[in-house]
Amino acid sequence: MENYFKSTKENQMMRAYLRKRVHAALDERLERFEALETPEQIAAYQERLKTFFRETIDLDSFERGPLKARVTGKLERDGYSVEKVIFESLPGFSVTANLYLPGGEGPFPGILHPCGHSSNGKAYEAYQRANILLARNGFAVLCYDPIGQGERLQLIDPKTGKKLPGNSSEHLVLGVAPVLLGRSLASYMIWDGMRAIDYLQSRPEIDPDRIGCTGNSGGGNMTSFLMTLDDRIQAAAPGCFTTTTRRKNESPGPGDPEQNLFAQTREGLDHPDFTIMRAPKPTLILAATYDYVPIEGAWDAFRQSKRIYTKLGYPERVDLIEAPEKHGFTRRMREGVVRFFSRWLKGENVEVFEPESVRVEKDAELQCTSKGQVLRMEGERSLFEVNRERANALKAARTEAWAGLNREERREAVREVLGIEPEALPSRMELGGFGSTIASGGGSSEFRELLFEPESGIRLPAFLSRGKAHSEVWARNAPVDLFCFDGRWNFGDVSGLPIFEDYERASSAETIGINLRDSGFSKTKNWRFYGADAWIAHMLGDSYLAMRTRDLISVTKWLKSSPRIESDMQFTGIEVDEPRTKEEEGNINRPIHLHAEDEFVPVALHAAALEPELFESVTLHGGILSWEEVIDSREPIPQWHNVVHGALRHYDLPDLIELIGEGRVTWK
Repeated sequence: MENYFKSTKENQMMRAYLRKRVHAALDERLERFEALETPEQIAAYQERLKTFFRETIDLDSFERGPLKARVTGKLERDGYSVEKVIFESLPGFSVTANLYLPGGEGPFPGILHPCGHSSNGKAYEAYQRANILLARNGFAVLCYDPIGQGERLQLIDPKTGKKLPGNSSEHLVLGVAPVLLGRSLASYMIWDGMRAIDYLQSRPEIDPDRIGCTGNSGGGNMTSFLMTLDDRIQAAAPGCFTTTTRRKNESPGPGDPEQNLFAQTREGLDHPDFTIMRAPKPTLILAATYDYVPIEGAWDAFRQSKRIYTKLGYPERVDLIEAPEKHGFTRRMREGVVRFFSRWLKGENVEVFEPESVRVEKDAELQCTSKGQVLRMEGERSLFEVNRERANALKAARTEAWAGLNREERREAVREVLGIEPEALPSRMELGGFGSTIASGGGSSEFRELLFEPESGIRLPAFLSRGKAHSEVWARNAPVDLFCFDGRWNFGDVSGLPIFEDYERASSAETIGINLRDSGFSKTKNWRFYGADAWIAHMLGDSYLAMRTRDLISVTKWLKSSPRIESDMQFTGIEVDEPRTKEEEGNINRPIHLHAEDEFVPVALHAAALEPELFESVTLHGGILSWEEVIDSREPIPQWHNVVHGALRHYDLPDLIELIGEGRVTWK
C-alpha cells in the first residue's frame, strides 16, 4: 500500500486534489477580472469583494470603545523622539506601540507600521531603521507589536513572564479558536491596526487626513488588509507579501493563520485584489528578487493592478520596487517607501538615502510596560479570554436557536455549516489484486487491502480482515466493524495500531480499517507551514472535517449496499451501480459498527448525526467531545483539522450526540 501512495512532493494526493479546485476557482476569478472595463464595473467588483472581506472576518461585530491611551516614557534622539504608548484596542486588551515624532512643528503625515514576524516585534532592527528614516524626513510613525510578539505574548505565565512550554509559533496556536467563532486571527490583528489609526488621528501633532501604512512580511500582510478595509489610509506600501495564490500555494504554501481568509479563494479574492480594491489610491508594492514569496507572482499582481488603475485614469498611482535581495524590509525598500510617501502625502519629490550609521535601540529601551509583557499588567485580558467572551455570547444565542428546531431542521443546519449534500453517492471500491492468508490467534484469517474512491482524485487506503472460513459472510448481512484511524499497517498485521487494542476479533468478524484523506498512507509531507492543505481547503470555503465526513458517509454507503468481497476476486473497479443478485440486494441493511480515534472523533460524530441509519453504534477513542475545549486550549493545533468556520454560531459536538440517538455512542 505504501508504494501506491509514493509520489513527488508536488503531486501528493491532497496537494494535487486541492490544486485542481484552487485553479478552477482562480480561473473563474480571472474571467471576472478580464471582463472589467468601465469604472462602474470596477466599483461593483470592489464593493462585492470588500463586503465579503468584512463578513468573512466578522469585522462588523467589533465595537469601538475608549482607547485609554497613555504614554509611559519618551526618548529624545537626534532629529526625532520616540514615545512609548499603550492603548486598548478592545476592553482590557492592550496594544504596545512606539510613536516616532519628527523634530519641528506639525501637523505631520502619520504612518502606521504593522510589524512582520519578529519575536521582538517593534524593536526589530529593520523596523527601527524604517521608522527613524521616516521620522527624520517629516513623518510621524506608529509602530506597534502584533498579537503574540514583542510585549504582547499570549502564551506566558503572567506571574513570571516566562513563555509556556511548547515549540509552536504563537500565531499557529492563536489561529485555531477564532475560526470556530466565525472569525480569524486576522480579525483581531486588523482591529488592532484600525484602533492604532484612531490613536494616530487623536494626536494633535498628526494630520488626520494624511495617513499612510507600510509593513513587511507579516506587516505587508496586515498593510494589504488594512489598506483595503480602512478608507483613512491614503497611501500604502505592503512589502514582501504580494504575490498570487496560484504561485504561493505551490511554494512556500499558505502562511500563518492570519494570512488565510475563509472562502477567499472560492469567492475570488486573490492577492492582486488587495490593491485593486483600493484603486485608485496610491499603492507601492515592495518585492524582493530572491524572496521565498514568489517574485513572479508579485509582478503578476502588479500587472493586474496597473491595468485597473489605468482603466480608472490613474496609472501613475500604482508602482512596484523589486530589490535584488532576500526577504526583509531592506535599505532599498525603506528608502523607496520614504520617497513614495513624500510624493503622495506631502506633494514632494525628494531623494532619500539612509545613512550608514543609525542609532538602533536595545529592546528594553523601547519597552512600554514596566514588566515587559502586557499580560503582567493588572486587569489585562489574553486573547483566550477575549475568545471565551465571544464564545459565551454565541452559546447563549445558539442554544436558544437550536431549541427552536426539530431534528431534521437541526441536521439541515449542520449540513449547511459543513457544506454536505444529503444525496452523497457511495464510493467506488477497488481491489488491487492484493490478498493474503495469515495466522491469527491460532487460526487462519484473510487480509485484503482495498482502495475506496469517494470522489475523483481521492483514494482512501483500507483493509478487510476476517476469518478465512467465512469468506462468504459478507453476502449474509454480517456485522462490520469500521475503524477510522491515523496509522499505517504492515501487510496482514494491525497489532501495533492502538485503536485495535481493546477489540477482540471473532473468527467470523468483518473488520474494515480505513485511512480517511490525508492520514496514514496518504498523509501530506514536506510543507513549510503546518496544516497547509487544511488552510488551502479553508480558503476554498471547505474544511477537513467536512471532507472527511463526506468520505466516511460515502464509504459506509458502499459497505451497506455493495456486492460481496470474495477471496478469489482479483479485479479492480467494482461500481456501485452494477447489477446485483437477489442475494446481494438483501445486503442493504448490513450492520455497521463505527470506531474512531483521536482526530477522527468529530468526523464520526458528524457522519453518524447526519446519517444515523448507516450506523448501529459509534465507539470513540480519545479525541474531543466539545469545541468549547478548543476555545480555551493552549495546545489547539492538533484539532486544526476538526474546526469549521463559524460552527459555534450554530451547534457544538454534544448536539450531534443527541442527533445520533440515546445509547448509541460510547466514549473510551
